[in-house]
Amino acid sequence: MLTLKHTLPIPRILYPTSRSSQDKPTLIPRRQVTNSLSSSSSVTVPSRSLSLSNESTLSQEPETETAQPKNACPPNMCPLTPIDFLERAALVYGDCPSIVYHDTIHTWSETRARCLRLASSISSLGIARGNVVSVLAPNLPAMCELHFAVPMAGAILNTINLRLDSRSISNILLHAESKLVFVDSQSASLASEAVSMLPPGPARPVLILIRDEHCENYDHRYDGFHDLEYEDMVGRGDPSFDWVRPVSELDPISLNYTSGTTSSPKGVVSSHRGAFLVSLGSLLDWAVPARLVYLWTLPMFHANGWGYAWALAAVGGAGGGSVMLGYFKDSEGTSGCMKGGWLYTGDVGVVHEDGYLEVKDRSKDVIICGGENMSSVEVEAVLYGHPAVNEAAVVARPCAYWGETPCAFVSLKGVGEKPTEKDIRDYCKERLPRYMVPRKVVFKDELPKTSTGKLQKFLLREMARNFED
Repeated sequence: MLTLKHTLPIPRILYPTSRSSQDKPTLIPRRQVTNSLSSSSSVTVPSRSLSLSNESTLSQEPETETAQPKNACPPNMCPLTPIDFLERAALVYGDCPSIVYHDTIHTWSETRARCLRLASSISSLGIARGNVVSVLAPNLPAMCELHFAVPMAGAILNTINLRLDSRSISNILLHAESKLVFVDSQSASLASEAVSMLPPGPARPVLILIRDEHCENYDHRYDGFHDLEYEDMVGRGDPSFDWVRPVSELDPISLNYTSGTTSSPKGVVSSHRGAFLVSLGSLLDWAVPARLVYLWTLPMFHANGWGYAWALAAVGGAGGGSVMLGYFKDSEGTSGCMKGGWLYTGDVGVVHEDGYLEVKDRSKDVIICGGENMSSVEVEAVLYGHPAVNEAAVVARPCAYWGETPCAFVSLKGVGEKPTEKDIRDYCKERLPRYMVPRKVVFKDELPKTSTGKLQKFLLREMARNFED
């Protein structure tokens, strides 16, 4: 059983199974269908499907017919997918509670029926294999259901960080070419602004409102911004819907965007197989007992390993099934980090005599001064030891003589006497080899970070390149 934490009072979500990430995408055709849900007007989704190959982006594909049943599989073979966990939970724990949120309680059989109805309604909007469906919502029951319902429709789930600004969200929607966007009450204004920034044309996504009566800051000025409502889609869907199994277990199940620590955010693609294997791995690693009750506190939109509703607990590791398929619409970035089936993370480490592996730095952050390699992390560790330093980041600064020299960016604590650049350098001289002492120290009120709090060193490198000697 899984329990969920919202931004408001503590909600609870119960889950017996699973989560997360890995391998290699496919391109499958789809057709245009007119929405049959709306009684007053129809909503048409553009007929475009997602190609996750390294050569393609999104492509218009003609419909193809096949004599095979929709979910046909070879004998004794079925593609791995975490959606099967929901099927089993409904069969084995059908009467047990699956989701508890304030006064709302669903059983596993009810959750499965709701997910099937929702998947049916999503399909009726013309959404099929290869299409991207985005979600902008906190930890709500709907967020859990969408983790199952979207893949059940054959589509690819894209959960978006609520802490992003409207322009960043708009860029994600544009890059992913999202066909549907599910938005909760508190995110209505954010979604409305993001969609308004999209270029004009037929590619505007269909907006679906997830009403939350417990949301205290909903702005009713946005009552009419959406096209459909979540509960209407659940209510009008078909509970006997024959959900769309992946053709290959390497079919994409999710598309998530990085926070952009080294460059602009990248779309990371994960597979059904990866999600299935990491889910099972997490259950084994955490020795999860039967009928577990889990309070979900981590944001579910943070889906790069920890926040998926498919898993019971955070996954402690980045190997095996959790390895991504590649970067969406970025063949150069994918080929640069994935070779021969291996993901090259760019981390640089040292294996000690006792077998302990110590990660020293990222290769792109290593500073080469006069032919000597130095770890920016080691210099930062010394800077953090200064009693007045609040934040520290060290990057390479071009130098005509040495090639590169360390440049430190520092933010200070708001207490006591402020140190000077000389004070910081003298402090480092007592603790570091001479060549590792920062040649320049820059004081800033705050260092640039991503929406998830990670330092954006690529911005600091740009600043360092522009400093005069």
